[in-house]
Amino acid sequence: MGLESKITSKGQTTIPAEVREFLKIGAGDRVGYQFVDGKVVLVPKNRSALDFAGVLHQPTRAPVSIETMNDAINEGISERFGRSCDRD
Repeated sequence: MGLESKITSKGQTTIPAEVREFLKIGAGDRVGYQFVDGKVVLVPKNRSALDFAGVLHQPTRAPVSIETMNDAINEGISERFGRSCDRD
């Protein structure tokens, strides 16, 4: 089954060391919880936006405008949730 931990009467648990090391989290860091396909996913919240600078960079990709990005995001949200995010 993998790793597991016990829930206390106060609803607390200890995240196994292997998981903390994998997520690069430690004392004082925050974690989030997301429901995905009937499961709960633990999401580390200890990284700043600057940690992600350049992760999507592809030298061969042509630059796009903010408007094009916003249109693509809006289209993705519309397809996923059946609603528009237009602010006009």
